[in-house]
Amino acid sequence: MRRFPAGVAVVTVALDRQRVGLTVSAVTSLSLEPPLVSVAISRQAAMHELLAQVKTFSLSLLAGDQEGLAQHFARGVPPIAMWEAIELHRDDGAPLLSGATGWLDCALVNEIAAGDHTLYVGGVTQVELGRSSAGALAYVEQEYVVV
Repeated sequence: MRRFPAGVAVVTVALDRQRVGLTVSAVTSLSLEPPLVSVAISRQAAMHELLAQVKTFSLSLLAGDQEGLAQHFARGVPPIAMWEAIELHRDDGAPLLSGATGWLDCALVNEIAAGDHTLYVGGVTQVELGRSSAGALAYVEQEYVVV
């Protein structure tokens, strides 16, 4: 599967004063009517428990020139430093990252155990288009590429 390109996004959640972001490449559009997307989260990730508690999540679909953000949120940065020097498109609720190709807000509608991950299915509650001039960031053969 690593030879099959996958779009890169940062999934974010907020619970009380705790905000977490995680780079994911397992985002899938599931349905147009109703609009549904899924995201697979490792059971080891801090995001896993928070998402199950808060029941909502947001996605920043990364642009082709945002590899640095993808790497930042993939590293498991401690929460206290996670948001330092990160430019936000929206700071209320689950944060959204500036400069993305688009943003989705989702309400959790289902959780499906899938090996060492959980597949979270979200009903899309809001969509906003971002910029398209930089292309989209994808991950293939363990490298980021622009599509």
